[in-house]
Amino acid sequence: MLDAANPEQCAESAHEVELQLACDDEGIPTYTQIRRWVRTSIAMSGRASTSRHEITVRLVSRADITQLNASYRGQKKATNVLAFEAEHPPSLPADAAPDLLGDIVICAAVVAAEAEAQGKSLQAHWAHMLVHGTLHLLGFDHNDRQETEEMESLEVRVLDSLGFEDPYASCQ
Repeated sequence: MLDAANPEQCAESAHEVELQLACDDEGIPTYTQIRRWVRTSIAMSGRASTSRHEITVRLVSRADITQLNASYRGQKKATNVLAFEAEHPPSLPADAAPDLLGDIVICAAVVAAEAEAQGKSLQAHWAHMLVHGTLHLLGFDHNDRQETEEMESLEVRVLDSLGFEDPYASCQ
């Protein structure tokens, strides 16, 4: 059993994280950092249905994220992170691919610009975006006040366990 209070143990879990680089921006975290942040988010979420999950993290350009945001959310602008839950064909037995959580798509340029505008370290903002995206794949959302409070509270706890400050502290 994983000890969610121990990020080092969480980082060594069996969760698979595939990284796809579709941009060449500077300041992108290492694969090891990305994997650790995603795995810790899963372990601390309380919603991991199996001991093993698979997530793809794709880092993209501003043009790519703008196209995805327009296609899937109807918003013709760049955004920082999009999360796409895995969709299993109805004909596929439920237990055939239970470990696939989905894809997290992050725009490196937007993350860098936001970090600078918000006066946050680039690494801290990257960690926040990966935690946020992972929690979306696990079913967390921010459609109403209660959901927002639950998700943000968990984000703060996960980030604290990873050594990062509350990303919402300056917003309150």
